[in-house]
Amino acid sequence: MQRLESTLERIDRKGYGAYKDLRGSYGFEDFDLFIDKVQRDPFAPPSLIRVRTKDNRFVPALFENPVRRVAFEDFLTRGVERAIRETVRGNRGSGKSGQVQIQRPSQIVLPRSSMVVTDGYVEARMAVGLPAWGRSVDARAAREMLLDELPEILHSALTPSGVDSDGARRHVETVEDAEHLRDRLADLGLVAFVADGAILPRESGTSDRPLRDGAVPFSSPEEFRVSVKLPNRGEVRGMGIPEGVTLIAGGGFHGKSTLLEALSWGVYDHVPGDGRELVVTREDAVKVRAEDGRSVAGVDISAMIGKLPGGKDTENFSTPNASGSTSQAANIAEALEIGASLLLVDEDTSATNFMIRDERMRELVRKEPISPFIELVRPLHRSMGVSTIVVVGGVGDYLDVADRVILLENYEPRDATGDARMVREKFPPRAPLTEGREMHPPGARRIDPSSIDLRRGKRETARGRGLHTVELGRKRVELSYLEQLAEAGQTESIARIVGAFAAGRESREVVEIAASALSNIEREGLESLGGFAGHPGELSLPRAQEVASAINRVRSLESRARKRA
Repeated sequence: MQRLESTLERIDRKGYGAYKDLRGSYGFEDFDLFIDKVQRDPFAPPSLIRVRTKDNRFVPALFENPVRRVAFEDFLTRGVERAIRETVRGNRGSGKSGQVQIQRPSQIVLPRSSMVVTDGYVEARMAVGLPAWGRSVDARAAREMLLDELPEILHSALTPSGVDSDGARRHVETVEDAEHLRDRLADLGLVAFVADGAILPRESGTSDRPLRDGAVPFSSPEEFRVSVKLPNRGEVRGMGIPEGVTLIAGGGFHGKSTLLEALSWGVYDHVPGDGRELVVTREDAVKVRAEDGRSVAGVDISAMIGKLPGGKDTENFSTPNASGSTSQAANIAEALEIGASLLLVDEDTSATNFMIRDERMRELVRKEPISPFIELVRPLHRSMGVSTIVVVGGVGDYLDVADRVILLENYEPRDATGDARMVREKFPPRAPLTEGREMHPPGARRIDPSSIDLRRGKRETARGRGLHTVELGRKRVELSYLEQLAEAGQTESIARIVGAFAAGRESREVVEIAASALSNIEREGLESLGGFAGHPGELSLPRAQEVASAINRVRSLESRARKRA
């Protein structure tokens, strides 16, 4: 601590580069400070530091298993982020001077690189903008940040005396209950569960926080209500959605898309107070949609799109500019390739000619290669065990293929399966459905790593740019349509996974690329993705589904599907 203070005094008012003398470790009374990377000027990305307590005095029950450890690390990260807002004075000087940051979490709980809890210590990884006047060292402001504000943050957010113990316990138990519930879904024959009392609407289209005023608490129809015993909360009741084909219907603005969106985020755990803490979905569920203009590389879409004019191969289909229907077919094939057991589909974001084809168009257009999705949902479940939840508001033909129908009126769901049966009898199908059809898994693809160019001048780079962009060399991969990508830290992790594969020069299947990287992270932590001098940066754990989806959207990608036997 004294050495840090004396170094600051020595470099005061010198050129900003003198800050590099701070690199190293410093012992304080209650914690150690590691300054891993010093920014080159006040306008560059901030410096990287780690703060590690001398010991871990928290109750071991808070981190006694992997699920609780992740939840507790998430809780502490949020506490540090809050303490920074309350303690740090903020901008003082030029550029990023005076800023202190830690990874900012969303409403979901994820393994992140921002916090590490071990039996022996707690470590927070942060970024600081070392203060400057112009391009000179401002030692007085730096001393205030490192010797006054940092210790205050530590004591209020990383020690038992400063942390809300009841809040920490509630946070950990909430996550543990959600994980337990998700693990039970398959045994219960369910693909999703929505607890009674859940708050599904969000604050706005740009906020994932719960709507506070006017939100209608969820209440399950009695026909779908199930009861599950959780390790902490005990017995909970709510709507269980069984395997098979489920139709969610209703008028506009009555909550059907809101329910589907909540189910799509049910692959993740949520923080207490989010409203969706006990809305859980199979962890491999994928929300699929049309995506005009996306590139497709060697995808087997033959189960959905047959012989094309000119004899173009749909078992190894490629295009730089897919239409709505072909992009949606490719998205489904890629979801099946990575191992989805549940597809989530919203009529509003789907291609009309992919969803359905009525008898008039069948009569007029005899040569149509597209098999409408309405003919695929039952074979998907029968042949491959893949369930589907479809939101519809204007296509009543889906009543013919649904195992059950949930009707939403004023955000209140009811079982309309019986009503749907009577409607089918009153209005027979307009177009015959293909009976006895079988679905087959798409052929697995091998990716050519040389088709991913990481070169940027003399360097090779792979990095995330916010939530929806991966930058590989000089090219950008847009991920805007990946609706289950939650945090920029996931995007950064995906970029590093893709970069490591491309640098490895060994062709591999998409499933293998994602599975190998995530298995390595499970063994060695997010640090295995690399970083700077012990500081891995702001990383969050992605799902295999989003890793594969990012690879699939590299426009230069070259791949080929393995022929089915």
